[in-house]
Amino acid sequence: MLIQYFYVILLQTINFPILDSTSPISYKDAVRKIEHFCAYQERCHQEVETKLYSFKLSSHEIAEAIAHLLAHNYLNEERFACLFAISKFHQKNWGRKRISLELKQRKISSYLINKGLKEIPEHEYSNTFEQITLRFWESLSEKNSLKKRKKFCDYFLRKGWESDWVYEKAMALEKEN
Repeated sequence: MLIQYFYVILLQTINFPILDSTSPISYKDAVRKIEHFCAYQERCHQEVETKLYSFKLSSHEIAEAIAHLLAHNYLNEERFACLFAISKFHQKNWGRKRISLELKQRKISSYLINKGLKEIPEHEYSNTFEQITLRFWESLSEKNSLKKRKKFCDYFLRKGWESDWVYEKAMALEKEN
């Protein structure tokens, strides 16, 4: 923090212009930056629109930029929904409910949400659920069975797994011990 302060003071003393992130940039620069933004990872329309608004572009320029991104295949919501669903399932062990809610927050259509969720194979979904529930149950050190069941259920409901699966699995694991 202190180093950053001295760096700014140094730049001001030698009359070096400090780049202000709130200053508007040209349309060409914005398109170049947003192309890089979309090429780095898949984005939804909402993320791109938010980024373009931060560049202080007019509504007309934002619409043109989005049309350019769509025409050059930088932006594709179907591809985003499919990749988002499969990656959140594999990387964060999210269930279908959580993935669906996150996609709804990003204003993805229900058709594309369903298409994205179909990318997760059913057998892999149930096998993953079995593996992570066993591993988590064994990691809980709680002695009180009610508290242990509550922690277990809360964790998997928060991760977006189906409630009937979670409660059935909690009861089955409790009976085993």
